[in-house]
Amino acid sequence: MSNYKGKLNRQFPAKISTTAFTSIYILHLLKNNDHLYGQKILDMINEQMDARWQPSRGMVYPLLREMEDQGYVESWWSEPDKRSIRYYRLTEKGAEHLEKMKIKYKSSFREARKIIDTAIDEIYQGNI
Repeated sequence: MSNYKGKLNRQFPAKISTTAFTSIYILHLLKNNDHLYGQKILDMINEQMDARWQPSRGMVYPLLREMEDQGYVESWWSEPDKRSIRYYRLTEKGAEHLEKMKIKYKSSFREARKIIDTAIDEIYQGNI
């Protein structure tokens, strides 16, 4: 065990919020796909995460609107008169933002993985 040197951090040290993580993941998906719609994004995350985690619709759709307001994605309706399916694509500004976010949170992802791997090794003594 390490010493805390007088300062106890009670928060899990992965310094990335669920919202930031979800934003990065959505931008990543859009980078690798010409156009997606909200439910397809949810389905892809669910599939890629092996149904272990999926953000809520109440998180994804507002994030998509916010990212559009910020110029990171652009959207269009498949049938504008019916407003049936709204597709999204990554903009150049969004691709640049994704790269900045990847750099910003890379150490947080590594730290979280290290902490979890250490806990698993300690708790299960390598029998997992």
